[in-house]
Amino acid sequence: MDQRVQLNQDNFSCSICLDLLKDPVTILCGHSYCMNCIKDHWNGEDQRRIYSCPQCRKEFIPRPVLEKNIMFAALAEDLKKTGLLDAPADHCYAGPEDVACDVCTGRKMKAVKSCLFCPASYCRNHLQPHYDAPPLKKHKLVDPSKNLQENICPRHDEVMKIFCRTDQQCICYLCTMDEHKGHETVPAAAERTEKQKELQVSRQQIQQRIQDQEKDLKLLQQEVEAINVSADKAVEDSEKIFTELIHLIQKRRSDVKQQIRSQQKTEVSRVKDLQEKLEQEITELKRKDADLEQLSNTEDHNQFLHNYPSLSALSESTHSSSINIHPLRYFEDVTAAVSELRDKLQDILRDTWTNISLRVTEGDVLLSEPEPKTRADFLEYSQEITLDPNTANMKLLLSEGNRKVTRMKQQQFYPDHPDRFTDVKQVLSRESLTGRCYWEVERRGRGVDVAVSYKNINRAGGLNECVFGANDESWSLDCDTHCYTFYHNNILTPVSGPVSSRIGVYLDHTAGILSFYSVSKTMTLLHRVKTTFTQPLYAGVCVPVGSSAEFINLK
Repeated sequence: MDQRVQLNQDNFSCSICLDLLKDPVTILCGHSYCMNCIKDHWNGEDQRRIYSCPQCRKEFIPRPVLEKNIMFAALAEDLKKTGLLDAPADHCYAGPEDVACDVCTGRKMKAVKSCLFCPASYCRNHLQPHYDAPPLKKHKLVDPSKNLQENICPRHDEVMKIFCRTDQQCICYLCTMDEHKGHETVPAAAERTEKQKELQVSRQQIQQRIQDQEKDLKLLQQEVEAINVSADKAVEDSEKIFTELIHLIQKRRSDVKQQIRSQQKTEVSRVKDLQEKLEQEITELKRKDADLEQLSNTEDHNQFLHNYPSLSALSESTHSSSINIHPLRYFEDVTAAVSELRDKLQDILRDTWTNISLRVTEGDVLLSEPEPKTRADFLEYSQEITLDPNTANMKLLLSEGNRKVTRMKQQQFYPDHPDRFTDVKQVLSRESLTGRCYWEVERRGRGVDVAVSYKNINRAGGLNECVFGANDESWSLDCDTHCYTFYHNNILTPVSGPVSSRIGVYLDHTAGILSFYSVSKTMTLLHRVKTTFTQPLYAGVCVPVGSSAEFINLK
């Protein structure tokens, strides 16, 4: 049986090239190397004229004479032939991403440590002297690093072991006597200790913030789940309700259609009965007329006088001499009634929709966005405003697609409507305003009141009940030719700012913010209100004689 023992190649390898010894030589300290490897190493030390062992760092003066170790060479050769040596694994060699040993020649091995004092990186074999030689044991070993050169002073080529607190940088001991002379310096290790304490405090703060934000994140996740559950239920319930409404309307539509058809059938049947009777009577009358014509043509006087009594008598007609036919408006009243129902439903749906929309947007509180800063930011919330003719006072003329209002001397023609302002020259927008909105009003002539109001503001009565800003249902900025005044609940607040022909209005209904801006080349805040809005708002203007106001289309 083969009793050979597998040997480790490291014991027969050159610690410089890491290959099996070639022409091995043993120097005075007892370490062995390839002859060419140690020659190359010492050639690099010729300028110092001090020659050292790459492993134990023992120095020799003068340069030792090298003699081949014949016995070691023979032993290595025999072991190589018999195959008793382990080949080094490929994973021990340095790859492109690895830190290579600085001592190895040829194919370099992976470094297992880097020395901050040498500074160099060493594989397992070349690192051994740092564990064996007392002077090297004091060196600072760290994990393999490619950035060792950063520890060397670029000016003095010395290891930087000192930290300059004045300039906040690492320096070498020669720097303390040069450009850093007189500066506050400490050993780098001491500064590291202080910074380590600060780092620990920072880490504790960061970890605390992480814990706090993870709690917030969990709350937000719960909020998302709650929002999704609530939204899904609201959609399901509203779908059911709208379906019921649709079925109800369809049922009423079917009922109206059935009633119309039933009445149509009754009326047509009645008219046809009259038609048949009239046709019969006409037939009888035609026959009577023929008999009378024949009697009229009789030449025998006695015969004529004999038959005349029986033929000349006319039976009384069962119908009036004429039938009153109404103009073609048999079921127009039904259409009018249905139209009226449609208009009422539209009004109800419009008003109800604003309330529904308000309830939906009230949920946008948790993650509120910052207020706009620039005009471009405001324009992202631009709201197209059109004026409602049903609210316009009779002396206000609407034009430009109901975006412009002009005060007139003559009374305009508008149909009666309960929403119309009868005593003050005001008008409200058709659109209800919730969420975030921005619009601009261009004014001409004398002062114009730019306002917002709840829909339930009075349309007739005393000025305090109707005028924008004179009650708790409206907010108004009086834009005079030279100054501004803000009104709410009949309280006057003087406002300073540049007078311009264009006023910008920003509303954040959910946050309860209402802001008025003077708009020219720049935007200047004139007045800001922070309150709680309980209903949807409507844009409005009050226009005096000789003035006009136009809601600008910003889109």
